[in-house]
Amino acid sequence: MAELERAAETRETAAAQRRKPAVGLQPEGDVDWSQYRGVLVVVEQRGGIAKKVSWQLLGEARRLAAKLQVDVMALVIGHQVRHLAQEAIYHGADKVFLCDSSELRDYRTRPYSRVCLHVIRTYRPEIVLMGATYTGRDLAGAIATHLPTGLTADSTMLDVDENRLLLASRPAFSEKMLATILCKQFKPQMATARAGVYEALPRDETRTGEIIEVPPQMPPAEIAVEVLEFIETKNRVNLEDAEIIVAGGRGLGGPGPFKLLKELADALGGVVGASRAAVDLGWIGHEHQVGQTGTTVRPKLYVAVGISGAVQHVVGMQNSECIVAINKDPNAPIFKIAHYAIVGDLFQIVPALTRAALARRQGQAGSEVAASAGAVPAGAAASSRGGAKAELNV
Repeated sequence: MAELERAAETRETAAAQRRKPAVGLQPEGDVDWSQYRGVLVVVEQRGGIAKKVSWQLLGEARRLAAKLQVDVMALVIGHQVRHLAQEAIYHGADKVFLCDSSELRDYRTRPYSRVCLHVIRTYRPEIVLMGATYTGRDLAGAIATHLPTGLTADSTMLDVDENRLLLASRPAFSEKMLATILCKQFKPQMATARAGVYEALPRDETRTGEIIEVPPQMPPAEIAVEVLEFIETKNRVNLEDAEIIVAGGRGLGGPGPFKLLKELADALGGVVGASRAAVDLGWIGHEHQVGQTGTTVRPKLYVAVGISGAVQHVVGMQNSECIVAINKDPNAPIFKIAHYAIVGDLFQIVPALTRAALARRQGQAGSEVAASAGAVPAGAAASSRGGAKAELNV
């Protein structure tokens, strides 16, 4: 009996040790977490141009802040970026912390993270949000390492509960489930969020707010890394910022038809996307993948060609302003979310659309466009989301 009691005591001690915060994460002294208030968005920029995900997160921050009845704050770091502080106010911030210095012109982890840590420790936001970009992931991880808190990466849903806890949800178990992650013990609650998931508020120049100057937190001599030159990758696919995307799926039948999609995308001034199935089959690179395991997008126009409409893909593009689906299967699930549905042979429809787009760009009259492109071939039917059938001439 004594041995059983000792074993039980050992197990309880081990469990208690596991419940303790990791060494180095415990705050110094007693901390009143109730003093942490507000939602902070770290604005990501390059060359004085903000990433769209920053304005999207400010829109989401306004929704969360309304529930919490607190202010929305933004942090802008860089060189000659005061205009972005004002833009942050126009996009929903009530208060903006601005750190503008020549040594912060290019992103480097240590000097940027030091500024973030200073702002967080001084002004105590209860929630900190960043874009799940290459820079955002790096910066958020560095900050969380030095704070007594956790970090939810790559979230696709954000909310708060009655206890002011951030409910950050992200895909889990091979994208089959959504896991909601909470940080119950410490502040701030941190999360990075995918671009294209959240909706930015309309830019409002009538909004006013406070801009607070923040000094750099590292002398230039202490910054170990020097950026000599920034070389931008040529011909890189940028799905996040694209306003027009022409995406292909398994229905294309192979890699060759992606050439047709590229021609249509070029004619429309867009880029080529793809479903996971097409990428897994090796027909096109992963950088083109739209969906839960790829890039979440919110373009003005999304043309889905030969894409059935699996949930994994739909969640990555369903917030597009206008969705045009082309598929030979009239019962394809993609038609349930499409604004315009075209049932027919993509090998005839896509080239016809390309010719029409090129003709329109060249300024030809409507009759010339019709003559150049012709109508959608026989057997192709088009309908709007409202369900009314319509003859489609391109």
